[in-house]
Amino acid sequence: MHRIRIFSALFLTLVAIGCGGTSYQRSGGSSSIPSIQKPVVNDLPEAIRHVIESAREQIEVTTHYTQDYRVIPYPGGDMPADTGACTDVVIRAFRKAGVDLQKEVHDDMAANFSAYPAKWGLTHTDTNIDHRRVPNLQTYFARKGSSVPIASDGNAFKPGDVVTWDLDGKGMTHIGLISNDWNEASKRYLIIHNIGGGVAEEDRLFDWKITGHYRYF
Repeated sequence: MHRIRIFSALFLTLVAIGCGGTSYQRSGGSSSIPSIQKPVVNDLPEAIRHVIESAREQIEVTTHYTQDYRVIPYPGGDMPADTGACTDVVIRAFRKAGVDLQKEVHDDMAANFSAYPAKWGLTHTDTNIDHRRVPNLQTYFARKGSSVPIASDGNAFKPGDVVTWDLDGKGMTHIGLISNDWNEASKRYLIIHNIGGGVAEEDRLFDWKITGHYRYF
């Protein structure tokens, strides 16, 4: 009975966010990857620089992972800085570029509720959680015309892009940001994400099935 209760709690947590969890731990991190920084970094648009800088700053701050549902302020609400899910990496990074995805997703979802996934059985918006669900972010980015064709060539993914994945072939979702650090060996940029154990910068772009590629800025 005790094991059943633990499993049920874990299942409800996964359903709450719809984001990959601690069973997909981070790899060794970018420190073990022979990467170089592209010299074009200073030519990136200001918004993209802010997004990448903010995402990278989270590496030393957000050292834990949680998919917990929590009541947070609106707008500008956030989880405790030392923790969060994969979606929180993107949300925090976008805020430094002046985009509050909590508010943007809520506004669009409130006006177009039927356009968003109904998988959680909700009948109204929830500013505590809507923007922290990968499928909702996918829908929002697509509705804003940010979709980019999914490619198998690493060069098709640019700094500041958002990527979503299916981790297990059964719909366990994940999201991350494309960094401006380039791995010359694999010919692709690294990603900044939190898949368990905190935010990390890693060469894992093609580790899972890509389900979405978005260029918001």
